[in-house]
Amino acid sequence: MLKIRLKRFGRKKQPSYRIIVIDSRKPRDGRAIEEIGFHNPITNKSQINLERVRKRINEGAKPTETVQQIINQLEKEN
Repeated sequence: MLKIRLKRFGRKKQPSYRIIVIDSRKPRDGRAIEEIGFHNPITNKSQINLERVRKRINEGAKPTETVQQIINQLEKEN
């Protein structure tokens, strides 16, 4: 099953996340099938390719709760 989830990168105490599509059995920082955006919790900036998200959800991918909140926030802004 595919998941749309966060992949952590950045320095210690300065997290930044990529929003990725990955098999649910793979580790958090494993090789992604596709990168569809990023989220920086320190500056509260996010960018997501919503077309790709919708396509992946239609194919059966499930977003995590955190990613779903980020998607909902971006859809409200647009």
